[in-house]
Order: sequence, then C-alpha cells, then structure tokens
Amino acid sequence: MQKCKNTQLVSHIDCPGGGQVWVDGTTLYIGHMSSPSGTTIVDVSDPRNPRKLTTVELPQGWHSHKVRVKDGIMVVNHEKLGQSGDPAFGGGLAIYDVTKPATPKLISKWVTGGRGVHRYDFDGRYAYISPTAEGYVGNIAMILDLADPAKPEEVGRWWIPGQWKAGGEPYPWDDWVTPRCHHPMRMGNRLYVSYWHHGFFILDIEDMARPKLVSSLNTSPAFPHPTHTCLPIRQPLMGRNVMVVADEDVAKLWPAAPSFAWIYDITEERLPIPISTIRVDGIDLDGSPQPPMTGCHQPSERFRGTIIPFAWFANGLRLFDIADPFAPKEVGHFIPDTPVGADRPSSNDVTIDERGLIYLVDRINGVDIIETSVF
Repeated sequence: MQKCKNTQLVSHIDCPGGGQVWVDGTTLYIGHMSSPSGTTIVDVSDPRNPRKLTTVELPQGWHSHKVRVKDGIMVVNHEKLGQSGDPAFGGGLAIYDVTKPATPKLISKWVTGGRGVHRYDFDGRYAYISPTAEGYVGNIAMILDLADPAKPEEVGRWWIPGQWKAGGEPYPWDDWVTPRCHHPMRMGNRLYVSYWHHGFFILDIEDMARPKLVSSLNTSPAFPHPTHTCLPIRQPLMGRNVMVVADEDVAKLWPAAPSFAWIYDITEERLPIPISTIRVDGIDLDGSPQPPMTGCHQPSERFRGTIIPFAWFANGLRLFDIADPFAPKEVGHFIPDTPVGADRPSSNDVTIDERGLIYLVDRINGVDIIETSVF
C-alpha cells in the first residue's frame, strides 16, 4: 500500500506509546498507554523541532492514557490496569494547572470507585466522563462541574437501566457483554454516548442533573465490533444533521473482518438512520476474519470543514471528506513506520491544531506530526 497520499511527515517524536494526543495553542499533550509514563508535554511551536518540556508520571498498574486541555486546565484519567495497581492510588480524574506547561501543578484529584475513568469530553468547565462507580456494573455516564477545579462536583449521571446493582435493578445481561459507557461527547444540549457492545445513546442534557434518553441504536447483535465514539457534526450536510459513529476493531464478539465507521442521519434524532459507511479500500477483501487492530479506531474530535482525520490502527492516518454524507470519500492517508519490536503500526488517536497540522500517536511508540494539502 502507498505510504502516503496528500500528506507529508513533518517530524517524529520518539516517546512511549500513547492513547490520546491533544494540542492547545502550540503545546502538545500525549497521554501514554503504560506507567510510569503518564502525560508528556511537548513544545511544538516549531513543529520540525518539537521540544519535550516534561512528563507527569504515575505508579505501576495504572495509566492515564487520555488527556484534554482547555483554558489552562489539563484533565487526565486514572484507570487501573489488571490487578497489580495499588488501590490506594485510586481511579478517577487528575486536574492540573498548565498555564505554564513546563511545570504542571496538580490542583485536585476526583476519585471514583472501581477501575476509574476511561474516556471523556471536556469543554473548559464540564467534564463528560465514563467512570466506574460504586454500586454500578460497568462504566456509566457522568457530568462533572470543574468551575472550581480544586473542588470538582458531580452534576448528573446516567446509566442503562440494569446497571445500578445497589439500587436493586434487575440485571438482564448474564448472557451478553457487560454494559460499558465508553465516550460521552457534548454538542449543545445533547450528549452523544458510545456504550461499547450496547451501541449508542443520545441524551438530552438541558437539565444536566437529569439526563433524559432521546434515542438509541445498537448494531452489535449483527456486527461484532464495539461502538467507540459518536461524533456529531455541527453543520448540516446536504440538508441533513449527521453523526459519525466509529466501531473499534477490538473485543470482537466473534472472528470478523475489520471494523469501520458509520454515518447516521439524526435529523429526526428520535430515529437515527445509517445512511453510509466509512471504509478503507483494500483492507476488507472478502469479508474473512482478520486480526484485531486492523481496522477503525478513532475519529479526531477536531476537524476542518468536512474532512475528518481517523486513526485506523494498522492502517495509519486516514482522511475522509464527508461533504456528501451519503458517499464519503477518502482524500488522503499516511501510514507511519512500524515501531521497533512490533510487526505493524498501531495508530491509536489523532488530532489537529489551529495551523492544520495533524498529530498521530502510535500505541506502541511515538507521535508523527503530519501536514496535508487537503485542508
């Protein structure tokens, strides 16, 4: 496969593998997959010569593989890996002052029960998170108010009926996958929530203390991949309101071809309708099973116009134009070098900055800074 199309490598940052990248101004934040590396902060004012500023570390058995920054506040997750992590450390969110990125200062830590927090959205005041919580089975959706970052306060929570074990709710999934809120994302007064093998849910959060279900849909009974992210598109496309839904190429219910992404028409949000799929040509040749982490992982939460960058695991960066949501087109790609000790790339997350530069992190090693001609 051609290594690049309409893209060019600007520079490579050699660092431990990561789960998320985020850029604030000219500062890059990298959330790492494994301790002791937690979050690395890099000056990218000169993208051809990135300069590491510092790394926030954390104890073995925990990771903070996600990071978001807004208005001088950095939020990172704390999530337990396996059984070796010291339970005294606790899962949750760590909140830092990064007005001086080279010297991040811990403001507070919000602690939850169980493994901790997985993925989240953050708008500078509210964090929309996916924590485990005492008394609940699996991860739920929760809204935290960080108006005072020293004293985060829960505003509201939502879960699928049946998750609240301590509340006496009957649990109906003994023969199915445990419910798991994966990634809430906000647009306006709606929260678009991926729920792993339970599909996605659109919530009305006009009253944040009492989120209300608008609609839901689950393709997992027919397709074996979990729902990873629901990305609402702010502007109408061809007169329709649409949402991009990425299925992650892991945790397959049975051996299957690589996962892909969907475009849903949510103009009538009470009845989401799939209108097209986003696929990389040449990956799924005949529908036969392929190894996990071959297909789709994560769309960028930031994008330009109608062109969305995707991290496509072993197939690198993919750029899709969804101007016609009924017929999305791939307009560029970049396949990174294979990390030492691996047999193929594993592109885990991607974001862009105000200059239009793209940042692609590999879950094994490194971040590539990429420029493109399609923005």
